[in-house]
Amino acid sequence: MKIAIWNVNSIKTRIDHVKNWLKTHDVDVLMLQELKGTEFPFDEFTALGYKAEVSAQKTYNGVATLSKHDIERVCDTLPGDDADEQARFLDCKINGVRCVNIYLPNGNPVGTEKYDYKLGWMERLHDYMKELRRADLDVLVAGDYNVIPEARDCHDPKVWEGDAATLPQTRALYRSYEYLGYVDAFRVFNQADRQYSFWDYQRGAYQKNHGIRIDHFLVSPMVADRMESCVIDTAPRGLEKPSDHVPVILTLADAA
Repeated sequence: MKIAIWNVNSIKTRIDHVKNWLKTHDVDVLMLQELKGTEFPFDEFTALGYKAEVSAQKTYNGVATLSKHDIERVCDTLPGDDADEQARFLDCKINGVRCVNIYLPNGNPVGTEKYDYKLGWMERLHDYMKELRRADLDVLVAGDYNVIPEARDCHDPKVWEGDAATLPQTRALYRSYEYLGYVDAFRVFNQADRQYSFWDYQRGAYQKNHGIRIDHFLVSPMVADRMESCVIDTAPRGLEKPSDHVPVILTLADAA
């Protein structure tokens, strides 16, 4: 089973890119982030053979999970804060795997309520991931984490010093997910530096490969046992009017 994640930075703007990518890559599941609107092109994905579950809001945020298989919506609200109305979370069951689609808050500028919200959201996610591990389920928690886990995950660590994606509190919470037993799928297969999933639109960042890796698959042990590969597809970043993120693709062997 092939599962991909992709922050599309507006599904309305990038719909043709996504459709063309699906036609050439034929993944089983595509988890999208940053839809930026409540209107979703269900019919266009149905025509390609995909069912869809969506959690969206006007103008900002939004996540969607597309699947060629039956998809069961489990939860679209991250527990722990009844006042949180941002559409950043969608937990679905597909082929026996809990596919948790997240768009974790950016958190900048640091020192404001935005960073407090990021840390609180990450703590709530930890609690959710902990409960899934206690239930001993096949789980992957994937999407745009807005976390640069290590210095090698950005082109120039000095440039990112003080950013919400690299602060010690942020990285500590990310590591807490790994301490629960979740595995960073990409790093299992790729140890080289300068492999990124995001490049800013400014200063020729993509052409210079001045990027960062912030789009991640964290998988439970039983899912990790089924992993065959995890790759970043950088090609869509070179298209006209691209998203600033690119897809990451995880391939799993069939369950025993």
